[in-house]
Amino acid sequence: MSPARRDPAVYEGLPGGIGVSLLRVYDWPAADGLRGGTPHLHLTCTEGYAVVGGRGAVQTLTPAGFRQTPLTPGALVWFTPGTIHRLVNEGGLTLHVLMQNSGLPEAGDAVLTLPPHLLTDPETYRAATALPPRGAHGSDGNSQDDPDGPDGEDGAGAAVARAARRRRDLAVEGFTALRAATEAGDPEPLAAFHRTAAALVAPLTSAWRERWRTGAAAAAAATGAQLDALTKGDASHLAAAGVRAEQPVERGRFGMCGRLDVYGTGSA
Repeated sequence: MSPARRDPAVYEGLPGGIGVSLLRVYDWPAADGLRGGTPHLHLTCTEGYAVVGGRGAVQTLTPAGFRQTPLTPGALVWFTPGTIHRLVNEGGLTLHVLMQNSGLPEAGDAVLTLPPHLLTDPETYRAATALPPRGAHGSDGNSQDDPDGPDGEDGAGAAVARAARRRRDLAVEGFTALRAATEAGDPEPLAAFHRTAAALVAPLTSAWRERWRTGAAAAAAATGAQLDALTKGDASHLAAAGVRAEQPVERGRFGMCGRLDVYGTGSA
């Protein structure tokens, strides 16, 4: 059915217009001895973790302070926009990431907590966070402690792994400074990071708005249309019932916090 003739009472995406990925959190040690992912925040999206294996924690930083929440199988943890979060892997931490706005957190709505001199403008930020191109993604290995070939990668894959680890380390450096200032009672560094993050993403918001319009907003509008129809005794939208099933369209992508299996549901 063409978009112009789509039934407004039918939404075919995941419930609520969310995105989902399977995440195996990095096992690389950082300067503070903790293993895990890249601290960052989202500006328009709530994100949730449904833990399916291993153990670890998510460290969070907001104006209210620092917090560490344990992650074990069965745990469901979520946080709202503006929450800086850092995944810590204490052994095989694996989780499903549930993302508002059709997976927008993996499609642009994220700013890493880099040191301030790398946040001065979009070009500088992109240069510090971009990963080199890579061919087909290989399977995970067991040599994640090797800085020359983390995740058992070689060639182009090792280059991507090194770049991902390097930007993770820069973000941990920035996160550590923000946490120290906040815990010392100085709110300005965190507030300055919020302002800088907003400035960095401002040019992207038009595309984000379209993703929201065709995802979460369309899902909510479909429910409204269904309720209107049912109020009138009209069940015609039920004739459009259907089932969809997906396998990952990409496995093992290097993400901010670990290796991702990505689904073709708007989360790429």
